[in-house]
Amino acid sequence: MIDLYYWPTPNGWKISIALEEMGLEYNVIPVNIGRGDQFKETFLSISPNNRMPAIVDHDPIGGGDPVSVFETGAILIYLAEKCGKFLPSDLRGRIQVVEWVMWQMGGLGPMLGQHGHFKFYAPETIPYAQERYRNEALRLFGVLDRRLEGRDYICDDFSIADMACWPWIITYKRQELDIDQFPNLRKWYDRLKGRPGLRAGYKVGAELGKPTGKWDEEARKHLMAQAELPGQTK
Repeated sequence: MIDLYYWPTPNGWKISIALEEMGLEYNVIPVNIGRGDQFKETFLSISPNNRMPAIVDHDPIGGGDPVSVFETGAILIYLAEKCGKFLPSDLRGRIQVVEWVMWQMGGLGPMLGQHGHFKFYAPETIPYAQERYRNEALRLFGVLDRRLEGRDYICDDFSIADMACWPWIITYKRQELDIDQFPNLRKWYDRLKGRPGLRAGYKVGAELGKPTGKWDEEARKHLMAQAELPGQTK
């Protein structure tokens, strides 16, 4: 059994989609990021970066003590290796999938996250920031669109690269980004919507809520919290 420390956000959906697609048994442990659950000591022992999702695998390959994993790219690779699917075993195929997972983690997710932050959550309107991140988000859409030319999936076969990217692309409506100008991306997005495992993973925790584009004062306090610096006192 795998414990999934989770809240329904694009990063959370990446892992719930993977678990559903892989057919692995898991137990959802909610981490309410708007109420500070990510700063609790029990969670920090698993995810020292105080970010969800994270997992604890109580039945790791080879047995032994439970294995905890944080950071979605690491989790996706771990799960793919555990189930033996969605990550090629040959050198060239594997490196392509890993490249695109890292591309999502280093580019697509952070840039769309920043765009959403300055568009919806920032306490004041900053046109420069909104334009800068909108342009970068659209640039990344273009990168993915070119990659999908002549392909059904990012790396030919459906893989953890697709699982990493789709939950961020689905935010295009909320972020008011037009993906119809990227025809390959549009087809890929619609194609994946038809996968039962993906749909099931996307619905995990729906009763907990979804990103709304608004923070109350408590959520702002927790989501904008900074680590205590050396020498600081409370």
